[in-house]
Amino acid sequence: MIKKKSKLLADQRFIVLLVILGLIIVYMIFSQEFRKYSSVLSMLDFSYYDVLMAVGVTFPLITGGVDLSIGTGMVCYSLLAGTLVRNYNCPVIVAMLLCVIFGMCIGLLNGVLVSVMDLPPFLATLCTCMITRGIGSMMTATPWPTLKQPGGWFHSIFKLTFGSGRSATKLPIGFLWMILIVLLMEFILNHTKFGRYTIAIGSNKEATLLSGISVKKYHIAVYVVSGLFAGLAAIAYSAVVPTVQPGTGAGLELDAIGGVFVGGVSATGGYGSVIGTLLGVMVIVLLKTGLPYIGLQSNWQQIITGFVLIGAVLIDIIKKRRAASSRTS
Repeated sequence: MIKKKSKLLADQRFIVLLVILGLIIVYMIFSQEFRKYSSVLSMLDFSYYDVLMAVGVTFPLITGGVDLSIGTGMVCYSLLAGTLVRNYNCPVIVAMLLCVIFGMCIGLLNGVLVSVMDLPPFLATLCTCMITRGIGSMMTATPWPTLKQPGGWFHSIFKLTFGSGRSATKLPIGFLWMILIVLLMEFILNHTKFGRYTIAIGSNKEATLLSGISVKKYHIAVYVVSGLFAGLAAIAYSAVVPTVQPGTGAGLELDAIGGVFVGGVSATGGYGSVIGTLLGVMVIVLLKTGLPYIGLQSNWQQIITGFVLIGAVLIDIIKKRRAASSRTS
């Protein structure tokens, strides 16, 4: 029993869950506004695109890489698809599909630059970050159809509304989709060849290559997955943001990447959990959306998030040192 408790306390996901519960309790004690159902709905709305970006970027980070293009890419894909809907009468379902295709194309480019051309992941994805930001700047501010307009049904993918007026009830079904996606990707990471090879590349790329595994193919694949989820995040972003502004998105990837590290992905690769990613992102979202409820400015969110990330990295270092000492003893 004691061993089970110590093992549970050593699991970073359990620690992050305690942090989430602690933040919620603090916010509920000091803010009546936070206790309102509408506040919870708003927080969940702005978590969906962060969760989707984070789930995708978990895979490059596990390989020891990174994808800096997901933030500007998400906005770029949303602007491109929204322009097609508004200016060329493109069906919304086709525009949603194009968001995913655009994301996968940029992910493929990232994978080729990193794996085939052997560019450092930071540099390669920084380049595509600038490319997608530039393309997004060429678009005009693009509102997707609202629920009251033809084609605006895609908003109901994330939030169902029953009734009308003050008696209307809104259900955040988007969070249900996030849970299902996280569970699916957790299964893929831990129980499929793709997931096992992703972890193997991050643990020891040279040994994985010598074992006969096509490292380049799987290295490219993790960036395609990251791009795919950036495309899905573009759909979620369009559903919650009234007007997507051109040239924006820089910095949005930091919340997702930060959430992944807080959730327990090793800073050097080789280990990670998609469930941990979800929990880590919820910490970031709670800091981002909850601090104003207790009277702190948004600048404090960045400061506190920085310290939280330092703590996550320190936990990772401590775990590795303990593992190394246990192997030598």
